[in-house]
Amino acid sequence: MTMIPFVKAQENPEFTADTVEFLKLTGASVGFDQAVMQIGAIVSAENKEAYAKEAATSVDGLYTKMAAMYMEEFTHDEIKELLKFYNSDLGKKMASKQMMLVQKGMSLGQNWGMELQQIAQKYQ
Repeated sequence: MTMIPFVKAQENPEFTADTVEFLKLTGASVGFDQAVMQIGAIVSAENKEAYAKEAATSVDGLYTKMAAMYMEEFTHDEIKELLKFYNSDLGKKMASKQMMLVQKGMSLGQNWGMELQQIAQKYQ
């Protein structure tokens, strides 16, 4: 039964385009751009242009796959509401800070995990 909505979502190019736009507005492109640059650092100077072109195609494919994932969880109307939010001033602020907040949150989580490990060790 869950395959039917997924297939219908995939057949709606407007839904896909809106979902990709939503993903780009959330700041996902910053992380993708950083990955392309970091991984591309090993590419020789004479191959940089070819790498950049193929990497851009790869990123487009990633957006399409991620859109399909989101389209399984959200309706087109919900994506449209998210687009409205991320196009608002508050949404733009959220998107601009999202990557930094995730990184800080991961750091806090790692530190907390070490604290929790010390607590558990007291009770061995």
